[in-house]
Amino acid sequence: MPTSVPVPPIPAHPLMIFLLQIGVLLLVAILLGRVAKRFGMPAVVGELCTGVLLGPSVLSHAWPELASGLFPPDPAQFHLLDAVGQVGVLLLVGITGLHLDFGLVRRHGGRSAAISFFGLVIPLGLGIGTGLLLPPSLAAGGSDPVVFALFLGVAMCVSAIPVIAKTLFDMNFMHRDIGQLTLAAGMVDDAFGWFMLSIVSAMATSGLRTGSVVASLAVMGAVIVFAIVVGRPLSRGIYRVAGRTPELPIPVTVTLILLAAAGTHALGLEAIFGAFLCGILISEYGKPDPAALAPLRTVVLGVFAPIFFATAGLRMDLTALTRLDVLGLALLVLAIAIVGKFAGAYLGARLSRMGHWEGLALGAAMNARGVIEVIVAMAGLRLGVLTAETYTIIVLVAVITSLMAPPLLRVAMARVEHNALEQVRLAGSAPLKTSGKQPTRSGI
Repeated sequence: MPTSVPVPPIPAHPLMIFLLQIGVLLLVAILLGRVAKRFGMPAVVGELCTGVLLGPSVLSHAWPELASGLFPPDPAQFHLLDAVGQVGVLLLVGITGLHLDFGLVRRHGGRSAAISFFGLVIPLGLGIGTGLLLPPSLAAGGSDPVVFALFLGVAMCVSAIPVIAKTLFDMNFMHRDIGQLTLAAGMVDDAFGWFMLSIVSAMATSGLRTGSVVASLAVMGAVIVFAIVVGRPLSRGIYRVAGRTPELPIPVTVTLILLAAAGTHALGLEAIFGAFLCGILISEYGKPDPAALAPLRTVVLGVFAPIFFATAGLRMDLTALTRLDVLGLALLVLAIAIVGKFAGAYLGARLSRMGHWEGLALGAAMNARGVIEVIVAMAGLRLGVLTAETYTIIVLVAVITSLMAPPLLRVAMARVEHNALEQVRLAGSAPLKTSGKQPTRSGI
């Protein structure tokens, strides 16, 4: 019988380079994240800037020898970083699902629906229209123009719950009605974003055949039915057992998120959709003790997520913006993205009989795209829909909109009066998690 040959371990030099890359990226991401927070910005802005500074935008020009030594142009070496980043983003998306509160959506039902609808439809339409009008050179060779336009539309319409929640918490706006309503509308945006990303990804891999798109919708529907029929009781049972042992909730949660991501990926959907859906199931039906999962959240937000965002920044080449045509298109896409999201959220707020400044505050908060837009851009680059220039433009929009949110939100909220319920929330010792009837205290 033939004997199997053991797979050799990673060679010493690539292992050393990999460890150096992880250590340097994490160190710089932590430092720049702290600098960003010092200036009232979300840490993700500094983490994204890490890759910009250490990648082809800055370090490759300032110190080419160091750049090529630390980040050699070897796909296999970069794939090691990618693997760590992918685990990080899947866990981050799963944790985001864990912190979604559907009681909040029910409580603010009408208003959140109006804000979500207009905040999605207007930027989605503007993004698709822009994508159809942009020069073909910005789409990767061989990609369908309609798929490219849809990708740009999805990138334009998403919001980033992790960035929004962190911004609201850091600025002490979580107790305000605007903060609660922003989260409720942002939850719907996130869910729609994963849905659209899976559909557009299927179109990118299978072409624009109606049958393939219908099949993808059918698969997605089957996954949701499976989650409802099997996932709910399974989550309850697993965490009923895991909750008896303090050490089990974290490894069980990580295992479920990664297996769910692998499952949807095997079915031709985005892995992040499975991670997101799994996080919701765990939160709503498994109901693990938040204190038991706190160390996982700390490690993911403090280690894995910064590595992912820094890796995403490594793919940005801002020197492309020195070309006037690319710079002009970048400014155009940025302007359309900002106007579309602001107009959508503001219109939804005004139609819900909210005030002028409340509408502007909602537009400012929901304009932050940080995490989600980076994930969309990474998916487009991986699927061969986006070029390096288009990827840079989309990630640039994510960074700038995340930078804009805090100062604009601060100005608008200064003109929105407190009410009695907000005072009750403020008196609590932790951020509120609302139920369908009344607010109760819980960590977010």
